[in-house]
Amino acid sequence: MKKRQLSGTVEKFQGNGRKLGYPTANIRSDTVQKDGVYFGFADLGEYRRHPALIFVGTPTTVGDIVRRVEAHLIDIPDKDYYGKTINLDLDYYHRSNKTFETIAELKEAMAEDEKQARTWFKSQNFFS
Repeated sequence: MKKRQLSGTVEKFQGNGRKLGYPTANIRSDTVQKDGVYFGFADLGEYRRHPALIFVGTPTTVGDIVRRVEAHLIDIPDKDYYGKTINLDLDYYHRSNKTFETIAELKEAMAEDEKQARTWFKSQNFFS
């Protein structure tokens, strides 16, 4: 996959990522990037080229209808970055967007996404 870059100002949405245990920095984007889950890197606040799980699309499982980009920076403290600029590199397309039947299924998929992301980042020499 050709690496894609996205950037924008972090906005407050419904806080569903935080409620599910995966706080995210969210931006509105009119990107033509394919919807789905990506592994990549983020620049946000004091973090530079930090490993991130990145979702592009509409989070329909939680009843939302607004397309966006959500970045979960792995292993950073949960805090608000509203109004800050985030720069994202989408390095690896992991899977397509999916509407899950239950929140429990979504949480299972998110945990599996994180597990696979960690394996990918290790292969890129980012985690030991």
